[in-house]
Amino acid sequence: MAEYLVLIYENEADWAGVGDDDSKRILDEHRTFGERNAQVLRGGNALHGTDTATSIRRDAAGAPVITDGAFAETKEALGGYYLIEAASLDEAIAVAKQVPAPFGGVEVRPVRTFD
Repeated sequence: MAEYLVLIYENEADWAGVGDDDSKRILDEHRTFGERNAQVLRGGNALHGTDTATSIRRDAAGAPVITDGAFAETKEALGGYYLIEAASLDEAIAVAKQVPAPFGGVEVRPVRTFD
């Protein structure tokens, strides 16, 4: 079995207009997803918005440069993730297709392991 990271990318601006009822409904959809896929889920979390991000890069001399904000400005930002275990990419995709992402989509990437 391999591990896959399911990255949830959504438009943060769309989330700003979500009311309490819709927010609860979406959270309930994630809970249902978690219950339905408990046997393959190894972890997962939602992330705070990109306005809380801190980026660290290195300058030409190799010194760290710290800036407020996400690394890249994009319409869709990483909003959360699930770590799943699956026998194949096809199996991981079948699970990922169930992830609620009403304002964007998901990306599936295999976790790289080192011997």
